[in-house]
Amino acid sequence: MKAIIIGAGMGGMSAAIALRQIGIDTEVYERVTENKPVGAAISVWSNGVKCLNHLGLEKQTARLGGIVDTMSYLDAHTGETMCRFSLQPLIDEVGQRPYPIARAELQAMLMEAYGMDEINFGMKMVSVADGPDEATATFADGTTVSADVIIGADGASSITREYVLGAPVTRRYAGYVNFNGLVETDEAIGPATEWTTYVGDGKRVSVMPVSDGRFYFFFDVVMPEDSDERENYERGDAREVLRGHFGDWAPGVQTLIDKLDPMATNRVEILDLDPFHTWVKGRVAVLGDAAHNTTPDIGQGGCSAMEDAVALQWAFRDHPGDVHAALVAYQQARSERAADLVLRARKRCDVTHGKDPGKTAEWYAELRHEDGSNVIRGIVGNIMGGPVTPVS
Repeated sequence: MKAIIIGAGMGGMSAAIALRQIGIDTEVYERVTENKPVGAAISVWSNGVKCLNHLGLEKQTARLGGIVDTMSYLDAHTGETMCRFSLQPLIDEVGQRPYPIARAELQAMLMEAYGMDEINFGMKMVSVADGPDEATATFADGTTVSADVIIGADGASSITREYVLGAPVTRRYAGYVNFNGLVETDEAIGPATEWTTYVGDGKRVSVMPVSDGRFYFFFDVVMPEDSDERENYERGDAREVLRGHFGDWAPGVQTLIDKLDPMATNRVEILDLDPFHTWVKGRVAVLGDAAHNTTPDIGQGGCSAMEDAVALQWAFRDHPGDVHAALVAYQQARSERAADLVLRARKRCDVTHGKDPGKTAEWYAELRHEDGSNVIRGIVGNIMGGPVTPVS
C-alpha cells in the first residue's frame, strides 16, 4: 500500500506519520520551498495533544508547550478582571493538559519526526485524478506521481477539494482580521501562566504562554467586508493600525502594542467554509483545512486536522488493503464531527465579534459572574467527540 500526501502542514504531516505507523509507504509533496507556517502559534487543546501523543510525540509536544494554569477575561478599557479561574478542572475531566505551541516549532517537530529529507518541497500540485488501480497527482513542473491513495491536505484553497466536490467553493469572510505574533512574557500584560483575554466593543486582545518565556498574542479587528482598510495594509504597519483600533484600551494592551515587532506581526483575514460531507472521490480524499476550513474562535482547526490523521490511520487499520472501504470509513468517522466544530466556531465568532450587539453585551455581563464552569463546559464540549476523546 502506498499513499501520497499533498501538503506538509500539520494535517498532512500528522497523516503521513500516522499512515507510516501502520506500515503504509508514504510520500509527502509540499508546494512551498521551506517551512514557513502562517500564524505565530496555535492552541493545541487536549484532543490535539492526545493525537500527538498517539503519534509518539508526547515528550516533544510537552517540551514545546506553554503552561496555562489559569484563564481570565479583562475589561477592555479599565483592565478590571471580569473573571479568573483555574483550568485544572478541565484537565482533570479530559485527562490531558492543553498546550499553546509556536506554530513553526510544532511544524518543525512534525517534519523532523517524519524526516525532513523525505519531504518533497517546491512541488505545487496542479491537478489530481482517480483511476481504477491508482490515483495520480500532476505538479506544475510536469511531474506526475501515482499511488493507491492520495490524501489532499492542501489547505484552505485546496485543489483536491475542488476535484472531490467536482466544483470550486467560495470561502466566507468571517468579519474580522487577526493580527498575531510572539513577544516576551510581561506581567504588565498578563500573568506568565495565564491565558488572558481583554474584551470589549466586539473586539478582543489575547495572550497565552508558549515555551521559552514567550506570549503568543492576537488582536481581533472587526472590519466590514468592503472596508478600504482590508485593501490598504502594508507589512510593518501593525503598530499604527492596532493603535487606531485599540488606542483607548487598558494599559496592558498598550504595553503589548509597544512590545510587538511590527515586521514579525502576522495579519490574517479570517474566513471559513460551509460544512460539506463529501470528503472522498474514489482513491482521493481531503483532510484538514481542505475538508473543514474553520475560524480560530474555539482553537480547534489544527486539532481537528490531527483528529483526521488518527481517524484515517484507524480506517486503514480496520480495512487493510481496501482503499475504498477505508476512505468511506474515514469520511463517516470525521465529516459530522468536523462540521460541528466549524459551526461551533462560527457561532462563537459571531458572539465574540458583536454580530448581534445585544448577545455580545449579554456575554460580557455573564463573564462578570463567571466562575469558570460555563467556559470549561464549552471547551470540554469542543474537545470531546474525536477518535482519541470519545464521548462515553
